[in-house]
Amino acid sequence: MYSFRTTGFNGYAVQYSPYFDSKLACAASANFGLVGNGRLYILALTPNGITAEKWFDTQDGLFDCAWSETHENQIVTATGDGSIKLFDITLNDYPIQSWREHTREVFSVNWNMVEKTTFCTSSWDGMIKIWSPNRNKSLMTLQPRDGPPSCTYTAEYSPYNASLLASCSSDSKLRIWDPRVGDSAVTTAIAHNGAEVLSLDWNKYRPDIIATSSVDRTIKIWDIRFLKPNPQGMANTGPINELLGHEYAIRKVAWSPHVTELLMSASYDMTVRIWEDRTAAKSPIATRLHHGGGLQGVWDRHSEFVVGCDWSLWGTEGWVCTVGWDEMVWVWDVRTVMR
Repeated sequence: MYSFRTTGFNGYAVQYSPYFDSKLACAASANFGLVGNGRLYILALTPNGITAEKWFDTQDGLFDCAWSETHENQIVTATGDGSIKLFDITLNDYPIQSWREHTREVFSVNWNMVEKTTFCTSSWDGMIKIWSPNRNKSLMTLQPRDGPPSCTYTAEYSPYNASLLASCSSDSKLRIWDPRVGDSAVTTAIAHNGAEVLSLDWNKYRPDIIATSSVDRTIKIWDIRFLKPNPQGMANTGPINELLGHEYAIRKVAWSPHVTELLMSASYDMTVRIWEDRTAAKSPIATRLHHGGGLQGVWDRHSEFVVGCDWSLWGTEGWVCTVGWDEMVWVWDVRTVMR
């Protein structure tokens, strides 16, 4: 177990490098992201613990970050002033590219793992934008058209299909997008009965499975093949599983890159939980009769809201990093808490 303190900055997101087994990045904000600067930390895992190799300060808070899939030294950030910034960690002080089209806070950024040359952002202005690091303007804007404007908290590319995205938002909707057929969602589902949906993640082994998390304290597992729109344009099929146990809103979910059924969640109840999604082995009907039965372990070393988490792609499966508003980054092994 290793730790690093982001003194003066509250963590929002953390991500392992897809290129180096000893490097990770942390996006953080002063004053809990309400007002003040942001800081992007580039951290190194060493035999003596976690050290800061470098950091970049920004004029507004940082809410997310994503490593480039084409350049091992580049990373893009989501900023509270509506801008997106691309940094090269071999350089100093300033981003190598900056874009500003969103009109409110940019809350998520995600690089296309399949096509690799584009990334997407989502914002409190409700929009999802697709970008290329080589273009000065966005390539496309995806806009919800099935209700009043809402905050789009997360947008994420499928790890199997370069043209599919999923998003979740404050209007409780899970949306599936295919930019090849237009700038409107191809499927929309009311995911959490009216409660804000804060996070989602595609399963890394089952291409049609998505997990969502909400302020209603639940995690729901969806099979998008079952999300067939009804005549009003809303999908009329429920989740294939529901995981219960958190005491407050769940800010982040992340599937394991090693084990198809393992899912990690980070919550405002100051815990990180490891779950087993039993739909990987059972039929959806059988699983839905056993809500919440998949809790495998609870980790409670954070002393404030836990808002970011990521699995290591490297080494022995089970190592993760988590970040919270307690100004702490932790790197630990989930096997130490699993039953």
